[in-house]
Amino acid sequence: MGWMADETALERNEANFVPLTPLSFLARAGDVFGPETAVVYRNTRRTYAVYRDRVSRLASALARRGVSPGDVVATLLPNVPAQAEAHFGIPAAGAVLNTINTRLDTDTVSYIFGHGEAKIALVDTALLPLAEAAIAEMEGPGPEIIEVADPEAGFPATGRHTEYEALLAEGDPSQPWIMPKDEWESLALNYTSGTTGRPKGVVYHHRGAYLLAMGTAVTWSVGIRPVYLTIVPLFHCNGWCHTWMMPAVGGTLVCCRDVTAKNIYDAIADEGVTHLGGAPIVLNSIINAKPGDRRDFDHVVEVFTAGAPPPAATLAAIEPLGFRVTQVYGLTETYGHVTECLWRAEWDGVPQAERAAIKARTGILMPFMEDISVHDDKGVPVPRDGKTLGEIAIRGNAVMKGYYKNPKATAEAFKGGFFRSGDIAFQHEDGYMKITDRAKDIIISGGENVSSVEVEGALMHHPAVSLCAVVAKPDEKWGEVPCAFVELKEGGEATEDELIAFVRERLAGFKTPKRVVFQELPKTSTGKVQKFELRVLAKTL
Repeated sequence: MGWMADETALERNEANFVPLTPLSFLARAGDVFGPETAVVYRNTRRTYAVYRDRVSRLASALARRGVSPGDVVATLLPNVPAQAEAHFGIPAAGAVLNTINTRLDTDTVSYIFGHGEAKIALVDTALLPLAEAAIAEMEGPGPEIIEVADPEAGFPATGRHTEYEALLAEGDPSQPWIMPKDEWESLALNYTSGTTGRPKGVVYHHRGAYLLAMGTAVTWSVGIRPVYLTIVPLFHCNGWCHTWMMPAVGGTLVCCRDVTAKNIYDAIADEGVTHLGGAPIVLNSIINAKPGDRRDFDHVVEVFTAGAPPPAATLAAIEPLGFRVTQVYGLTETYGHVTECLWRAEWDGVPQAERAAIKARTGILMPFMEDISVHDDKGVPVPRDGKTLGEIAIRGNAVMKGYYKNPKATAEAFKGGFFRSGDIAFQHEDGYMKITDRAKDIIISGGENVSSVEVEGALMHHPAVSLCAVVAKPDEKWGEVPCAFVELKEGGEATEDELIAFVRERLAGFKTPKRVVFQELPKTSTGKVQKFELRVLAKTL
């Protein structure tokens, strides 16, 4: 039977098996990098020892306010230090972190508070009206608000709620963290709109976040002590897990509340930023920055870009400015990026135009993933011929546990043993994928997912609207914006400005159509609107 017969006594125990969790990165960093700078924001600079102590205070204070393991604690915060602390402090209390998109409308925030059953919500002072209105719409009591003031940004505490620093003062910096007993335990809850009106709750486990963070450090030339600028909102896939990654490598997290070209250039020049991530709209803002907003720097900044396929022209324009861009791809359901356009040595000498075209590919799977390939409608991988289209199918450690309280959608997403992305692509002979179309009706505006169904639903509430269809219209600044095609009822009257304002009252600004076109909609023989024709038309507007 060989030596395997003697494996029976070789069992897991506390000495040789510890559940993977990103919490361990900061627990270690507090000792290894204790006096070094961990977090920077405006005039605030905190060491790793202080960062860890504040996280301990947050975890302790939450527990004293009734947060138990498994409870949900939400945040409505921009990229400020409290949002970074929440990424460690909430899980350190055994709770589940729910970072909410700060650009959502009241009704959606209210739904997320209720569906996730958040017990407490950390809310930026500027976002208090949104949170308070959302709670007022709920049938139940809603979460307790902890106000996170930001006086330096012009948002002093209102006094209406317990302030964040007062909450931390209630906590004990020596309080032991509640580490997961099983790495499959839930770490975070992130809501994504997808293709339906109501968002779905995507559940992350500790194992996936740990492995994505570690795998990113391996492949992204992160090294030790990088300086990372938080451009990606931490409510987007928890900032692609980069905030969890930073303590593993002793990096400095530079928080950026307002994403502008000036702030990006200032952070690079003044703080020595080495890495950042962002949607193509961020790259465009860097390229098109006013001369007065630019700053000189003498190092190459590594950039991950995702959210929409970046145009080759954008990639060609930004690299001479001192940025090395790598396209990555993923979804909320995959903790952020799971593919990267890893550069190959044989491409080193190619002309700039061809180089940009190669970099515009979606790429290949990252090392913590098992299989990312393009499948036909029967679940069979398509030929790697650079032309046959199919759906991107994903399998690996950074795939969600499933959709919270939605077993039907979970089963559908995992059909055939892969996560079905809904994104259409082909695969080159070398395995590199290239997205040609995304889930048909999703509009990605400035890196934000917009559900056309949700926008159409809002438009249909207008008394003059008979039928409508919303598609993506290319936009130089945002990548894409919603464009609405509307048929009015007989005798009905409405103007473009009126309908845009009507939707703006009901949905977040980025979901509002930027153009409204009045015409008869093209339909199939069964009455289904032919959106592909409208997409072609939208490109001409």
